[in-house]
Amino acid sequence: MLSVIRLLAFIFVGCLVQVACGQALDARLEEIDRRAQEIMADWNVPGMAVAIVKDDQVVFAKGYGFCILAGDEPVDADTLFVIASNSKAFVTASLSILVAEGKLKWDDRATDYLPELRLYDPVATQEITIRDLVSHRSGLGTFSGDLLWYGTTYSAAEILYRTRLLKPVTSFRNQYGYQNLMYIAAGQIVERVSGQPCADFVRERILEPLGMNRTTTSVRDFRENVASPHNESGGSLRVLPHGNVDNCWGACGLNSSVADLSRWLRMQLARGQFEGRQVLDSQQVWEMWQPSIALKISEDAARFNPTRNFLAYGLGWQLSTYQGRRVVGHGGGLDGMISQTAMMPEEKLGLVVLTNSESPVSSILRETIFDIMLDVSERKDWNAEYKERIAGRKQAERSAEEKRLAARIPDAPPTLSLEHYCGTYRCPFYGDVTISLEGGHLVLRMLPAPDFVADLEHWHYNCYSIRWRSTVNYRFPAGSVNFTIDANGQSHQLVIDQPNDDFWFYELDLRRVQE
Repeated sequence: MLSVIRLLAFIFVGCLVQVACGQALDARLEEIDRRAQEIMADWNVPGMAVAIVKDDQVVFAKGYGFCILAGDEPVDADTLFVIASNSKAFVTASLSILVAEGKLKWDDRATDYLPELRLYDPVATQEITIRDLVSHRSGLGTFSGDLLWYGTTYSAAEILYRTRLLKPVTSFRNQYGYQNLMYIAAGQIVERVSGQPCADFVRERILEPLGMNRTTTSVRDFRENVASPHNESGGSLRVLPHGNVDNCWGACGLNSSVADLSRWLRMQLARGQFEGRQVLDSQQVWEMWQPSIALKISEDAARFNPTRNFLAYGLGWQLSTYQGRRVVGHGGGLDGMISQTAMMPEEKLGLVVLTNSESPVSSILRETIFDIMLDVSERKDWNAEYKERIAGRKQAERSAEEKRLAARIPDAPPTLSLEHYCGTYRCPFYGDVTISLEGGHLVLRMLPAPDFVADLEHWHYNCYSIRWRSTVNYRFPAGSVNFTIDANGQSHQLVIDQPNDDFWFYELDLRRVQE
């Protein structure tokens, strides 16, 4: 009789604990909901979606705002967003399937499967492995060569062919350099080994088993309930068209919803298992979460996020710590769309934030959600912290613009008449850029990227300021071009000085083609 009473008491106490835990979770989710709305409003984000996974359950999935500025279609958990570099983990997951099936190894040489792959450094060409491709340790710099795919008509094969002319910035495997081009190569290896395009492999072997039925592998497949991208132009938001990045498949390419990505996170947190089915090999999931190359943490970054005392990259995943927990995650960004996925495996906790504007909201919410779900007693106001940092960055931009304006020499005439600057300027790795005279002023056209057209206005001497036309989605700050004059008084080199955080115009060595 006593044992029965004890058992009933144990069950009763267990029920009370479950109720208390449920109430605590509900309160935390209510706080997250409130903070999400506040943060979104502060940053003027048109639309956003958030989902949280805990203990293999989707405990929160909600949309906010609208799919398009001034529209009436609300964002919900099924709304599709471009997830950009969050696609990378799907490529490494595809490779892990092939590894588990014995069709390749992480440390196989990449050229065994992609013999046409060539890098500037012959040693790197000979030795680069699949692991090197997907852990950003090729020796190429962060974002090096991204002008090859952004807005261009080049195929993936043409992009990789031109990669051989890109000079490395460090020795092979010496330092981290975030490389989209190497992920294009990784996607091509999936295709060579599996016999089907990487996008199709991802769909058949990952998306369909997980029931990620809304997720698409191209913007060409969009149908309904799709968020439009936005960024600032002239001090106000503008709606952008969806850019086609099919030539960059592997580095980006997927479009998904928080409802679908919750399934992806549940599978990851369950070490490859989803609702009784083993989608990925458990050991391979662990392998992808292991650091392949360390990243430095600056003093400024350490002050900003003092509990992040470790930073590395695995295989398609960024690895770090936060509040004493391991974090496995990634960010994604393309024109007008910024996103975050992140997991704390030991807490069985995951989150996804998708936004349709270029703001730090997804990062702010990542830390805010973690703090609330972990019940951190002394929390930073991440929204205020990011506001301060962005304000500082904008002030630096204003100071740089003031300095640029002050350095202008008024009435300093050009060396040549306008027609003498016209012609074709060729970069071996990129292709041709033309300068033409239209309507009394010079016009720049980047031929591999048909939308990249700029009107040039005389600044001083042989320097002209750039005014990109509205066909360019990226929000470039003030830039300029400078013509170099040779000993014969001819324009023979075009130097594009276009500051920005993503595309390295200084890599272009544009020399005039003699006609």
